[in-house]
Parts: sequence; C-alpha cells; structure tokens
Amino acid sequence: MSKPVLLTVDDDPGVSRAVARDLRRRYAESYRIVRAESGPQALESLRELRLRGDDTALMLADHRMPEMTGVEFLEQAMDLFPYARRVLLTAYADTDAAIRAINVVDLDHYMLKPWNPPDEKFYPVIDTQLDAWRRTDRTPPGELRVVGHRWSARSYQVRDFLARNQVPYTWLLDTSPEAAELLKAAGDPELPLVVTSDGTTLVAPTDAQLAAAVGLSTAPEADFYDLIVVGGGPAGLGAAVYGASEGLKTVLIERHASGGQAGQSSRIENYLGFPDGVSGAQLADRARRQAERFGAELITTGKVVGLEARGQARVIKQADGTEIAAHAVILATGVSYRRLEATGVENLTGIGVFYGAAMAETPNCADAEVYVVGGANSAGQAAVNLAKVAKKVHILVRADGLERSMSHYLIQQIAGISNIEVHTGTVITAGEGTGHLERLTLSGPEGERIVDTQWLFVFIGAEPRTEWLEGVVERDARGYLVTGPDLVADGERPADWPVHRQPYHLETSLPGVFAAGDVRADSMKRVASAVGDGAMAVALVHRYLEQS
Repeated sequence: MSKPVLLTVDDDPGVSRAVARDLRRRYAESYRIVRAESGPQALESLRELRLRGDDTALMLADHRMPEMTGVEFLEQAMDLFPYARRVLLTAYADTDAAIRAINVVDLDHYMLKPWNPPDEKFYPVIDTQLDAWRRTDRTPPGELRVVGHRWSARSYQVRDFLARNQVPYTWLLDTSPEAAELLKAAGDPELPLVVTSDGTTLVAPTDAQLAAAVGLSTAPEADFYDLIVVGGGPAGLGAAVYGASEGLKTVLIERHASGGQAGQSSRIENYLGFPDGVSGAQLADRARRQAERFGAELITTGKVVGLEARGQARVIKQADGTEIAAHAVILATGVSYRRLEATGVENLTGIGVFYGAAMAETPNCADAEVYVVGGANSAGQAAVNLAKVAKKVHILVRADGLERSMSHYLIQQIAGISNIEVHTGTVITAGEGTGHLERLTLSGPEGERIVDTQWLFVFIGAEPRTEWLEGVVERDARGYLVTGPDLVADGERPADWPVHRQPYHLETSLPGVFAAGDVRADSMKRVASAVGDGAMAVALVHRYLEQS
C-alpha cells in the first residue's frame, strides 16, 4: 500500500514550501507530503487521492487564502477524507476564526504562525494528531437499515438509541418498496426490523442486542477495577476522562447513550470554550473518545440495580445478574424528565409525545405545528432547533414568563425568531389520538381550548434516578444523594459513619462512594458544574485510596 498523505495548503509559496520542508524532515519515511497553493487545488489533489484509493492522515490549511479560506477548504475536504486530522494554520489576529472552526469543521487543532523552532511548536502538535489518526478506526461504517412503522414507540426508541450513540443508519418506513423487500426476505417479522451491512437481521431487538450488533461494548473486560463510574452524562464522562488519564483502571457504565440529558441538547451555547455553541451530541462524542483514548472502558446498555460494600470493595450489581467490583465508585446517574400528568398523554409516549429533544424526530417536524412544554434552557434550546424546520413552535410554560428558569441569552434568541410563540400561564390537561398524538387540550388565561398537533416535546423538570440506592446511601426527601458536609450535623460525623474522619466533599454516606453532577443534592444543574464534579470526585477518590 502507498504511504498515507500529509496535505498542506497555503497561498504564500514561501510558507507553503517551509511547511512541506518541515514535514518532510520528520515524516517522509512514513508519509507522503503533498503541497498545494490554493483551496481548489488542494481539493482536486484530494479527489485524485481518493480515486486512487490513497489515504490522507492530516490536512494542514492556512486560514487566509484569497479563493477559499482554510475553514471553507477543510469543510469541503471533510466529505472526501472524514477521518483525516484537521489543523488550521493562522495568525494571532485570526484566533477567533480558528475557535469558530472548532465547531464548523470539528477542527482538531489550530497553530499560530510562526512555528519556529519546529521541535517545540510544530512537531509535537503533528505527532499528537498523527497518533490520534492511527488510533482511529477508519473502517467505513456499513449501511445499517431500520424498518418500522411511522408511529411506533419501539421504532422511535431504536432510532433514538442509534442516533445518540453516533451510529449511522437509514430509516425506512414499512410502506416503502425497499422496506417491503427486506420484510419479505425476513419472513414478515415483527417490527422494528434492523438489517446490518452483512445482511444479519434483528427482529424487534433489545438495546443490548442492538449495541452488540453495531460494535458497542456491553460487558466489562474485568471483574475488578480501581474506579466504577455509573452514568455517562457530563459528570460521568468527566470522571472517566480524569480517572483514566490519572492512571486509575476505570469503567463507565451507561444505560442508554453517553451524554445524558446534555447529550440530547441541540445547542449548548454557554459552555466554556465554545463561543458559537456546541451540540450535546458533539460534546458527548468528543468526551467519549477522549475517555477511551486514555484507556477507560465504556459499557453501554448496562442497567445498574444495586450497590453494596464487601470489605474494602464496592460492588455494583446489574439487572442481568452480573457484578463488577472496584475500590471506589462515582455515582453520576443524573436525572430523568418528570412525566407529564395529563389525561391520555402517557399512552402516547413515543408516538407523538417525546421526553427530551428526541433529535431523531426533528426532521419529521417539517412544516408542522409543534408544542414544547417547559421553561428551562433545555426547552428553549429544543424550541430554537425545531423552529428551523417546523411551521410554528409553541412554548407552553406554567409561569408568567421565561425569566425565572431560562438564561437571558436564550430568551433574547427566542424573541428574535418569528415562528416561535411563548404561551405563559398555560398547561396541558389532556392528549388524544388514535395510534398517535392528534390533539392537545390546553388550559390558559383564555380558558380551555383544543389544538391539533402530532408533536409534543416535554421538558418539565427532573427527578433523580436513585430508587435502587434506597437504604444504601443517604438521600434527601426528593431522592437526591446527600454528600460531604451535608452529612455532618453540628460538626459530628454520622452515627453509622465507619471511619475516623469526616466525609469528603462529594462522598456519600458509604465511604468510597461519591456522587457527581445532577444526582447530587443542591448541585448546580449545569453542564460545566457537572464536569467539574466529575473531576473533583476523581481527586477525592485518589485521597480515599491513599488513606484506605
């Protein structure tokens, strides 16, 4: 096979030659260096490389080029070589453009000119990017096809599982000609039907069967770890990254998909380091890849149902009967959306009524009247995203305005979108439909009225997922986990506290078990604070292990 390519593009011939020269000095033995002096010329080179079947490992593009900026080039080049690492060469004055490019083209790094001496400022960056490229699984994903009814709760759940786990798939309505052929070949099976690239058929698969079929890990590789993290939201992913990067043998167990509630957000705009915002799915995917790069194991479809102490070990029990033990545990199970108490709505869940953003359904809302219930940031972000495709988005809030629970920037954004209407003092009292949602009954300042709609997205507060911890660790009246100083009354340790020290800040009433993120009592309920909790919990795990 021919050597993989390192492509550099810069309209300044002197800079272009200098970049190519430095690349050849260090990488010529293992890589072929290709130089271009414009974006169009570089794209043409990439097309030729693809036609010949050659691979491209890295694309280094100058930002300021007259015919096509570096960001514009990288955006088009992604379609040709999606796995190539993308580096933007920029002057100090263009750092804002480079930061924006992180979201536009999933930029891997930006490098300031000049980069001398290369041993300090150039080669370490390129070495890191090439190492990441070599670690990436570049096998093109096979075509995964999902056949199901338009209004089927389980079909939606399968699509949501695949989407949130970043698994590409093609959705086929059971009435389409291609679906009919697949169903006939499979013997008219129960739906949904999933057909893998090698022709394997999965009939109404469980999440675990689906995960195994698409290559997601569903079982731990060992019986004992330094650290078990339960929950794959921002807190859990943060804990996995910091735990694994600091040398702890770490396993993360997630029931559905990495990212938690944050992973369903269409756009998070107030997270540090992303001035143009980042989707929850992007943030979760980057954190997952980062955790795996440091050696953390990520288990999908793991349903944790119990926790107990056995001497110095902390043992997690799963619904399938398996157990995993560790020196320490971080509970980052997050919260789940509270169910909407309105007549008939529960029976329509997954067939018109959705809890959370349900990103897999967004394209189907084109030119429709859509209703969003809730007044916090998650509801506002979903409304903004839905407004891009829907005819009209109605936000229903019980309060007299959005100011009480939504960020100011998001309120202003909503006010500037013409097809979003906010209905204050309004609640849903009933939902109806045959086979799927067809109408809602609303109660508001104008009295009761019925509206026709097939789409309702619910964001009405959250509840912790801690029922399985009853009697194991202390919880507050709402089910949140009590930690650290809140366990201490008048400076005295809890009566049943078994060790001669005060509980650490994020430690629960069971020593060696910590809580992080939204599941912790009185936490901030923000992505940044959840990540911070995860990092802090790992630091406290180290302290616990040192004194155990």
